[in-house]
Formats: sequence, C-alpha cells, structure tokens
Amino acid sequence: MRTEDILAAVATGLWRWDNASGTVTLDAEAARLLGLPAEKVCLPEAAVRSRFHPVDWNEINGVVNLAVAEGTLAEARLRIMDVEGRLLRTVRSRSKPVVDGSDYQLFGTIQEVAEPQPGTAAHTPVTGDWRRSREAFLLDAGRALAEARSTAEVLRVAASLSMPGFSPDSLAVFGSSGGRITVIGQHGYSPEEDPPFADMLLGTDHPAAEVVRTGRAIYLPSPEEYSRRYPAGRPLAADTEPRTPRAPRSPRSWAFVPLTVAGSTLGAWMAGFAHPVAFTPDERSVLTTVARMVAQALARAGVAETERELSQGLQRSMMPTLGPEIPGMTVAARYVPTGGGLQVGGDWYDMIPLPSGRIALVIGDVQGHDVRAAGLMGQLRIALRAYASEGHRPDAVLSRASRFLHGLHDLPGADTYSPGDHSSPRFATCLYIEADPATGLLDIARAGHPDPAVRMSDGTVLVRPTAGGLPLGIDPDTDYPTTRLVLEPGETIMICTDGLIETGGHDLDTGWARLRRIMEEHSGDNLEKLADALVAAVHGPSSHHTTGPLVDRREDDIALLLLCREGAGCGCGAGSSTTLLAPARRTAMTVAQAEPERIAVARQQLRDLLHDWADEEQVDAGVLMVSEMVTNVLVHTDGDALLVVEATGEPGERRLRVEVADASDELPHKRRPGEMASSGRGLVLMEMLADTWGVDPRGDGKCIWFELYEAGASGGSGVSAGFGGGSAGPAS
Repeated sequence: MRTEDILAAVATGLWRWDNASGTVTLDAEAARLLGLPAEKVCLPEAAVRSRFHPVDWNEINGVVNLAVAEGTLAEARLRIMDVEGRLLRTVRSRSKPVVDGSDYQLFGTIQEVAEPQPGTAAHTPVTGDWRRSREAFLLDAGRALAEARSTAEVLRVAASLSMPGFSPDSLAVFGSSGGRITVIGQHGYSPEEDPPFADMLLGTDHPAAEVVRTGRAIYLPSPEEYSRRYPAGRPLAADTEPRTPRAPRSPRSWAFVPLTVAGSTLGAWMAGFAHPVAFTPDERSVLTTVARMVAQALARAGVAETERELSQGLQRSMMPTLGPEIPGMTVAARYVPTGGGLQVGGDWYDMIPLPSGRIALVIGDVQGHDVRAAGLMGQLRIALRAYASEGHRPDAVLSRASRFLHGLHDLPGADTYSPGDHSSPRFATCLYIEADPATGLLDIARAGHPDPAVRMSDGTVLVRPTAGGLPLGIDPDTDYPTTRLVLEPGETIMICTDGLIETGGHDLDTGWARLRRIMEEHSGDNLEKLADALVAAVHGPSSHHTTGPLVDRREDDIALLLLCREGAGCGCGAGSSTTLLAPARRTAMTVAQAEPERIAVARQQLRDLLHDWADEEQVDAGVLMVSEMVTNVLVHTDGDALLVVEATGEPGERRLRVEVADASDELPHKRRPGEMASSGRGLVLMEMLADTWGVDPRGDGKCIWFELYEAGASGGSGVSAGFGGGSAGPAS
C-alpha cells in the first residue's frame, strides 16, 4: 500500500508550500480538509490563504518564520473557513522547512482535530488572553528598547522585561569579536562573581558559541539536557542552589537566541528560568522577537556610542587648552556642540601666545554643523595660528586666512559644487583680538562676526562696535580694518559665536538683551561661573561638561571666550581686593566720513552706558547733543569724528563728559538761525541742555565737549572758559 493511501486512511493530508514561486501543492486529502474538491491540485498561495481564519494565518506566518530561523518544526492549529466565512473544521499542521538561500519550501501534513466539547473554552494556541498579553508585552518592550541610547540602557531594559507567563530569572548578553565570545552584560548572578564562561573562544563547546557560529537558537528545557548536549557547560547546569544568601535561584531551563541584525549575528542572548520551561512555539516566538529587538537596540546603541566617542575625540583634538596663564588677566572659554548627529561643528576658539609678548584671542564659526565644517575649522584654526605666530598684525592675519580659505575652493573638484551640496564652498566668520596684558590695549579685527561686548567694573555691559570686513573665504582681497580699545582694570570682554546670541528664537537685538541681563546680574566673583551662566541662559542649567535639559533649544554650536583684566570688582585676581574711589564707565568710537550710519550706533552707545541714569530727560538731551556734534563734524569737515564718553562718580552723583574730536582747527561759533534754517542750532542746543560745555583747540584739530551732572548735583548751564568765542569757523 502506498504511503499516500495510508495517510488518507487516517485522514491526514500532505502539502508542499513553495515560498519562491508562491504556490501550494495539495494531495487529495489535504484539499478535502481545506474545503476544496478531493483531488491533487497546485494552487496560488492566495487561494489557500483564503481558507484560513485571518487571525490563525497571522500566527502561522510567525511560526513558520520562527521554524525557518531555527531549523525546527512548525506546528500550529488552524481554523478552516468556507467561502461564506463559516467555520468548517479545525486542523493541526506540522511542517519542516527546507531553506535554499533566502527562499524555502515547507513539507508537511495536516490532520483534522476534534472540536471542543460544549461548554469548554474554545481557546487555541493562537487565540485568547495569552496572545493579547504577549502582543501588549512586545509593544511595551519594543518602545522601551527603542528609547535606550546606550549599551548599558539596553541591558537594563532587557533585564527588566517581564514576559507573559514565563519571565526569565537570569539574563546574559554575549558579544562576538575577534574570534572570542564575551559577556557584555548580565543580570541574575551574584555581584561578587562573573557569570560562567564570561570569556571563551568561538569554537568552545558552549551553547552561546554554537548560536553565534550557526545563527540558530538553542533551547535546553532541563539541566540534564544541558549536561548531555554540552558536557563542558556542566558547571553552569549543575549549580541548583544560590552561592550567596542574596543570589537568585539557579536556572532550570535555558534559551540561547541569536542576536541578528541585517543577516549578521552579533552575539547571543541567554534567558535562564528557575522553573522548567517546555519552550512551546509561542514561547520561542516571543523569545526570538525580543532577541531581534535587543539586537537592533544594541546595534543602534553601538553606533551612537561610536559617534559620541568620535565626536568627543574630534573635539578634544581640535579645541585648544587655554594655557599658559596671562599675567594680570584671566581667560575662560566654553564650547557646546549642537544637538544631534556627531555633535561637532564649525565653531572654535583659540588663544595664541605671540612673539611680541602679547596674546591673541580668536573665535570663529565655519558655515555648517557637519564633519566637513569641523574639518575646515581645524584647517583654518591651524592657518590662523601659523599667521599669528609669524608676528602679523590682526588685519594681516585675517586677510591671509581669507585667502587660505578661498584657495581651498579652487582645489580639484570645485567645479562640481552645487548650492545644495554639503561639499559646496564654505565661508567662516571670525573675530581676532591682539591683547597687551600690561596696558589692556586691544587691537580687534573682525570678519563678519558679532561684535564683542564689554562688562565694566560696575557691571554695565556695552556692545562695542568694531570695524569689519566680509566673512573669510568670500573675497580673497578683502581688507579688515583694525579697531583699538582699552580694557580697563576690572573690565571683562566677551566674544562669542552667534549660537549664544540667536538660539531659542532670538534675533540679534533680543539675544544681546538676554546676555546683557545675565552679565549685569552676575556678581563678578568668578569668570568660570559667568561663562556657565551665559551658556545656561541658552539651553538650561549646565556647563561645558554636560548638556542641559532644554536640548531642543540648542539650534547652533556655541563658542564663548571671556577675557578679564584683573582689577576692582572682577574677582579674578589680586587686584580685586582694591577699591576704586569713583567707578568710571568709558567708551570711545570713531565715526568715519563714509559711515554716517554709525551716528545711530553712537547714540545707542550713550544710551547703553547711561542705562541706570536717574533722569531720563538728561539721557535724551545727551543723545541729542551727541547726534548734533558728530553730524557737524561729518558735514562741516573732511575728517572723521572721534567720540569719547566717560561717566564717573557714585550713582546719583555722577558726571557725564562727552568729547567729540576732529582734525579741523576751525572753531565753531554761535549763530541766530531763522525759522526756516536747516542748520546753526547745535551750539544753541548745547547752551540750553548741557550743564557745561566748551571747545578746546588741539594741536591736531579741536575737541568740542559737554558735561551733564546726574540729578543736577552740581554745575549749571553756561559757556566754558575753554571756548574761544570770537573765533570764526563753520556754523554749528
């Protein structure tokens, strides 16, 4: 008698499922059990699939995939439906996959099983509360593992998983590298000892090593089975009592499941159970699914940790230290990369000892937040160091650096650049300060970078306008004029990249207002604390060591440099113990003939310097007179105007002195302008608004000045003895 006849006699059908062609071959009995005519037939997969209950089909699909992965039998119960959706019968399927590359064929049997008796639960292995609990567990596990950002977090999540009905009592994750298997994480062993077989060769007779070699799971339901199959692992299987009072019970069943990502086995995951586990297909399916999620989470965490290590190493190699110490001065710096990616970018700072004994402070920002921006930043920083070390002045250093960066655009392949390409030409902003520690003299050259700000000894903060040119790398022939400032004892100059100013929805004006408030509220006792406070104002309470909680506000890299000339009120050095009898605020700026728009900057400088002046009307008067004085120089002479402002004394009793000097030796004189005249009112306004004023002839020109006394503390309106009233000159 043929085998087919014997199987038909016991109501057992045969089938062959070809995954490659998408066809299913049924013998006569199998066709009958599926509700088809009782004859041998080859059907498309969809025609056979339509006979299964949808819930059962989803389950059998997972069971088959598990069997293919493990090389085991695929067993399941299936409900057969007719064309109208009525239940015909329930069958049990047992099939063996034969794998051929990425395709497989299933050879198996199906057999009808008895219907449940009335009043009994009609739960099959693929339905009921257990399946719903398993699905909920897998969703929670997947979400928790997806949020883990490091290997340690992945291992903590894996150790905390509570599987429905069979939670492991001990876990171990084995990694494979260089022909060795090592335990990279474990849970459930005594803290005083390592888990058995913590380090072994890939060829060791151990289930974890075999899983890594073959890529197939191994299930050991009892210690006897473990000892029989892996005699070398008997110490692991034989210990049934805890070695310390706090140690958990020793496992009685084990599952070793491969950690596979993109077809590559990274290691093995061991789940140990203190009670016997039969490892049914459903239980194996859960373990396999969890192992895949753990493998993917470990792979993501490994990539993230590699990127962090790379970015930190890149930062450490590119960002300089601030030594050596500068006599009479203190420096503090911060660098905070933007969130996301490799956390590297184009911002940088540097401090360069010069051959003249001076110190150069540099801060800059290469366009972009990627690895190429970081690479260009490193090249540009080295070039700036080289030019500065040769002894060039600030304007020459930036001119050479601009030509250097522009020259990089002419390298082979530059003609393939496109506007949206990450390799397109980049520019860089930069601010270069040459500081004389002995005198506090600062020579500043600026290339498209934000202006510096100065915190005076009494806490007043002024943004100091400086002359500048185009960003580096745009035009190789750009000139970079130099601005000279004096940093008085007790004052601090701050230079930063635009990430500190404009991050968090701020523009240039509101960003400076935020930083000004932080600097003015600072007690001045420590420069490092001020640096931390400025960074925390952007992205939460942190420092350069860690990132703050408001990561979503870190839209741009941040580089920050603070230079303090030690003196009263700064708290940086020995000079801070002395006390100034009359705290002074000073500012100076030049308004060139070709830059009349800087008159508005001069007005704003005066308002910022007098931000806490008692009488707002006096501030308005001072601003009006400054505007008149500077405008007269630009209109009636051929030279530039030099504005010097100084406020001295205690609050409530201060004196403001404003001087505007020019190179012309022709003195102004008062006129009586008519109602329709467009000029001639400057000296009249000063006589009306100033407490005292005058004109001082100088060897290289003249200086017109006025003074205001806060709250009318002293003095009065009138013409100073310094004014030589009879001199002829241009009308004011």
